[in-house]
Amino acid sequence: MKKLGMLLTILVLVTGMAGCSTTANQDKGKDDKTVVVGFDNTFVPMGFLDDKGETVGFDVDLAKEAFKRIDKEVKFQAIDWSMKETELNAGNVDVLWNGYTVTEERKKQVNFTEPYLQNKQIIVAMKNSNIDSKIDLKGKEVGTQQGSSSVEAIEADKEFQTSLKDGKPVLYDTFDKALRDLEVGRTTAVVGDEVLIRYYISQKGTDDYKVLDDNLGLEDYAVGTAKKNKELADKIDGALKEMKDDGTYDTIYKKWFK
Repeated sequence: MKKLGMLLTILVLVTGMAGCSTTANQDKGKDDKTVVVGFDNTFVPMGFLDDKGETVGFDVDLAKEAFKRIDKEVKFQAIDWSMKETELNAGNVDVLWNGYTVTEERKKQVNFTEPYLQNKQIIVAMKNSNIDSKIDLKGKEVGTQQGSSSVEAIEADKEFQTSLKDGKPVLYDTFDKALRDLEVGRTTAVVGDEVLIRYYISQKGTDDYKVLDDNLGLEDYAVGTAKKNKELADKIDGALKEMKDDGTYDTIYKKWFK
């Protein structure tokens, strides 16, 4: 029994040392030169997968150029956008950069850079419908993406939200799914980011849609970092300022927003 006890003690010590060694090796193997960008790979034209499966977009181009200027490699990691703050604060990604809207609620969870682009929450319906304003959507099904700022915009307009069927929007994993359901008549309208909606319509190459004059307000896009990582946010701010000053930002903007 004494020998057995000694063997168990030795086993525990060896296991603990191995665990420490493994952890030390993992920490040593971390690449401090690489920044992991969390993004929604369906959010056109900010960050998405093209027909070849490559990660492209306005924010993708901005991020690549910005991190090159601060001497960092960049890796893009698709995440569940409804869990974005959790992914960031768990350390699974270093930044959120994908049409990420600044809100008061999000400011409590992340550190934002200065805004680099303004957006608007718009409402789109099919052209052959009789929907011309928010009032016409009373009792109707309106879709949007779960976890998006579009949901917050709808919730902020209490009168509009309560007027919808069941008093709430129909939530989808992606805007792409929401817009496809609109096209087949499962919903009457979609609330979404103007940059996404107008790009989607332009790529369809049809006149089947109409954007209502009513909207749910202006908002700013910024890059989000963990609260403890303000230094990285400051460096990104510096790189974006340089890009705007030397015309690089405008060149990238014109590439995606003709």
